[in-house]
Amino acid sequence: MPTRIIFENNSSGKLGEILEKENKKNVLVVTDKGVLNAGLLNAMFQSFDNSNISYGIFDEVEPNPKSSTIRKGVQKLSESNFDAIVGFGGGSSIDTAKAIAVMATNEGEILDYEGVGNVINDSLFLVAVPTTAGTGSEVTASTIITDENTLFKAAIISPKVFPNLAILDATLTLGCPPGITSSTGIDALTHAIESYISKQSNPISGSIALHAISLISKNIHKAYYYGTDLESREKMLEASMLAGLAFSQTRLGNVHAISQALGGVFDIPHGIANAALLPYVLKFNAPACLKEMVDIANAMGIQTENESDVIIAEKVVNTIVEWNHSFDIPNNTKDLGVDLSEIDKLIADSMRSGNILVNPRLTTSKDVEKLIRDSYDGVL
Repeated sequence: MPTRIIFENNSSGKLGEILEKENKKNVLVVTDKGVLNAGLLNAMFQSFDNSNISYGIFDEVEPNPKSSTIRKGVQKLSESNFDAIVGFGGGSSIDTAKAIAVMATNEGEILDYEGVGNVINDSLFLVAVPTTAGTGSEVTASTIITDENTLFKAAIISPKVFPNLAILDATLTLGCPPGITSSTGIDALTHAIESYISKQSNPISGSIALHAISLISKNIHKAYYYGTDLESREKMLEASMLAGLAFSQTRLGNVHAISQALGGVFDIPHGIANAALLPYVLKFNAPACLKEMVDIANAMGIQTENESDVIIAEKVVNTIVEWNHSFDIPNNTKDLGVDLSEIDKLIADSMRSGNILVNPRLTTSKDVEKLIRDSYDGVL
């Protein structure tokens, strides 16, 4: 992985000094209006001033970033001689920054590079600064952009998409609201679990994924109920990053294949869609990965002594259901705004995802239809 990682509290306030050493003079900051108005960037802006680094701001990022947003960002980039980009915010801001960085050095439109290994030129120098502990996008080789014409969330995957630098500053997550803390935390858990049971999992990615699962299981509740606890925030940020490292090597699975279809069509936030779908997909997958489900249970701290593998797998599913309930996350996708009149498109878009191919259990379009219907009805 080419991304350099700085994991230090208040490190976002030192980015000017870091970029000065990289000989960067003019930076485009990609963020959203909520993060900007919350003042989370102020320390970084001060560090830019102290290091005589000029900067511009593109703050039009929305959840599930669209191809038109990337075009607007590229237009903003063209207005000055920017030599670096900083993606500052949640996964949408970082994904948007990644896409703009790709288009700074490549022809055409971002959707031209959908798929694996299609980006031709190295991206513009990119720094990722996450303000949530969930996506792990700061250390992954992908960006997900919605095609507004088809409402399909397209994945652009290439080693050239990796950020050059990731700034992990847990103090930026202290003000994250409980609802976002839980949905992004279960998003990170989904990344770790899907990576661990992926057909492409290996001993190294697996060890990283299990450690991420353990960290999340020990810290997500404290981060949710006591959001100003810095230690739990640090551990969740670490876990999110580790899960990102793991799935950048393995891809994911059916949860992401379906959740990205839901997000594209209904604009459902990615983390909460993953959280609602995770129990249904794990129940479906369990017969194909019982040993891995036992490992996951142990990492989650679930009692496994004298229990069969089948019962342990059920305990994992039930534990996640209980967590979702405690976090006020719906146990069905109907409450998220899904409309089954679009089911044919949802099935087609899910099956188009490369994540289906690495899911541990062979998955047909009929299987996807059942998962979508069951999760809509809340029938586990």
